[in-house]
Amino acid sequence: MIDKELLAYLRHVSLRETEIMVANRRTTAAEANADLQVDPEQGQFMALLLKLAGARRGIEIGVYAGYSSLWIAQSLPAEGRLLACDNDPEITERARRDWAAAGLADRIELKLGDALATLDAEVAAGMAGAYDFVFIDADKAGYIDYYERALALVHAGGLIMADNSLWHGRVIDPDDESTDTQAIRAFNRHVHADDRVDMSLIPIGDGLTLAYKR
Repeated sequence: MIDKELLAYLRHVSLRETEIMVANRRTTAAEANADLQVDPEQGQFMALLLKLAGARRGIEIGVYAGYSSLWIAQSLPAEGRLLACDNDPEITERARRDWAAAGLADRIELKLGDALATLDAEVAAGMAGAYDFVFIDADKAGYIDYYERALALVHAGGLIMADNSLWHGRVIDPDDESTDTQAIRAFNRHVHADDRVDMSLIPIGDGLTLAYKR
């Protein structure tokens, strides 16, 4: 178990955030929806995975204030592209500003609207198998649908990452039958039983599921 003191040490000797990342994270941390942001060590871990994979093209489902997008876009080569999906024009405006300040705006295409519709449009446009990775961090009820679209859009050897797989510990609370908790439990069962992928649930942040398309 990592307590606050050990977590602080881990971040002190590990994190390599840019000033823009730090400012973005701290601003969000002071807001009511702070839990919608990935932990910094998770962002850095995902960025490292994408570099190891040589990823060039990917999708992020759920942008919020753009902190995870900063990590992801930074990990891509200059010609890399991230299709970022969200439905909130107000909070993503802050994301846009920070992407531009970081010099990453040209790597990120923000699509506002229903994410499933955006993903289906990508499939219809002939982009099935064209993506290296997908990161899912949006409404929990949509996770299985997002995952299935992601499987269609990534090529064999592509990576799907999904946040909140441990859902603040609520997944093991027998008294919690809320819609979001049930959705995460169903998603975890779905991926675990899926023989189309190799998978692992990493206890980092709020739980990060990794699925490698066979």
